[in-house]
Amino acid sequence: MAARRRRNAGTPAAGTPVEGAVLPADLELQDLYGAFAAHGLDDEDLDDAAVLVPPVALPSEQELAGQAKAVPMFGWALKLARWAAPHRAVDEFGDLTGPDRVPAARLLGLAPEEGETPEEAVVEAMRAWSLACDLDLVEIGTTVAGEHVAIPGPDLEPAEEGDAETVLELWLTAAGIVRELAVEADSPEPEPGAQDGAEEDEDALSEVEEARDEAAELLDEALQVLYETTAFAEPGNETVPLGVLAALLVVPEGEEPNDELLGDITDVMVALDPMLGDLAELGLLEYRPIDPELFDEEEDGEHEGHGGHAEPAELDEAESARFGLVRLTPLGQYGIRQWLLEDGYDAPLVGDLARGDAAELLRGVSEAANVLPEEELRVWTAGREPVAAARELLAAARGSDAYAPMRRMLCHSALTLLGAPAEPAVREVLDDPELGGGARAWLVSLGASDVPAPDRTVALWTVVDAFAAQLLDTGGDPDQLRELVAELPVTDEPSGYFGELWRVEHPYTADVLEAVGELHPDRAVAKEARKAAFKARSQG
Repeated sequence: MAARRRRNAGTPAAGTPVEGAVLPADLELQDLYGAFAAHGLDDEDLDDAAVLVPPVALPSEQELAGQAKAVPMFGWALKLARWAAPHRAVDEFGDLTGPDRVPAARLLGLAPEEGETPEEAVVEAMRAWSLACDLDLVEIGTTVAGEHVAIPGPDLEPAEEGDAETVLELWLTAAGIVRELAVEADSPEPEPGAQDGAEEDEDALSEVEEARDEAAELLDEALQVLYETTAFAEPGNETVPLGVLAALLVVPEGEEPNDELLGDITDVMVALDPMLGDLAELGLLEYRPIDPELFDEEEDGEHEGHGGHAEPAELDEAESARFGLVRLTPLGQYGIRQWLLEDGYDAPLVGDLARGDAAELLRGVSEAANVLPEEELRVWTAGREPVAAARELLAAARGSDAYAPMRRMLCHSALTLLGAPAEPAVREVLDDPELGGGARAWLVSLGASDVPAPDRTVALWTVVDAFAAQLLDTGGDPDQLRELVAELPVTDEPSGYFGELWRVEHPYTADVLEAVGELHPDRAVAKEARKAAFKARSQG
């Protein structure tokens, strides 16, 4: 699976424009998905998601296997493979012979037991048989008499019995096949007779291969965006409008879509529509395709200055849905994660860092480049005895190494998840020079009124430590730090406050003061902070 990238300015979108389509280069981007904003999918969240490959939460393999067997096309392949026992005649290509095709469709419930069988039913049955052959659920051989026959393959019985490893391996293979076929179907075939020589034929094939590669890249990027947005979405809010998905692939990061980009979004929507529909057949996605009537609807009127395009109209949820909706299923998450792992990418699961003790948890979450801290803490604290868990967390939070402030911040978050039952353990560290300040703040947040105030040294050390944790957590992002800087308890005489702060013995004192000097909105305060940072550096 190719690594996904944001499209750069000037890069044409993949896909073929559809003449006269209503799919909207002339509709505002927010109109495509504005009706869904209340469901937790806003443009900022989606853009953040577009540059991360976060951990995902998956059901157990047994549950996933059950979902795979419930996919109609996969289930049909299993059923036809069993129907082949003990053997069934096939042609030289391994396809069912004419007399067996209608019975196969009836076996799958695609056609009535009596009467005429629709051609579409036979086609679907043959597709299911082809999948069974591709998965080696049936094996093709030749008898001594030269007859071609199919027999059940060795994976059929464990798959029927629900062996999770077998089922998921078969389903993943099937998903890979469908993914390749979806790209093939979206790629143009060379026109027969259009070329007269070997060189022209080679050029035509090269064009087809290039179109195939572009379609494959587009589909891979779309699947990775869905993987990322699904990981960040609140439960029940995983559905993404097709226009939003296309925008994330087309619009350069940090830019607003202009008319040209809106046209590219439309082209990408049209290109993705059939491919996503193919993947939905195997359960990777739940997909509502673009309403075909959109292509046939006449524009209601022309407006001056709009080049014949209709005036953008605000769409309600039902109208927005006509432009396509897609939701990645747990099976789809599983499949994409496996493809990412096969290609060497880091694709962790939620809870991977929560399998050890508190020290392993806090260290792992602090140091991981790709993690959802709240989810890891939630997994670790679930079901643990609060006081014992709190003591373990507090012990693991101590230290003066580079990640120690992050560990203490994460410890505070984990204590919040444990709640009031953890209070006895927290009170035990009130006099601890590293943990006492945070412990007091936690108890006060619970409403405790008997918490003694910390001495000045502990209070100042805690200010530096808490700010250092934010520096580490945000990577020094000024937009996220400005509010924190403005809330520092600086007195009317900042020289006195920073005169105390630069003397705090903390490995991040100078870094914190430099950040305050850069970001504080009061110029006088910022100047004193920079002077204090210089002194702290000199002292170090």
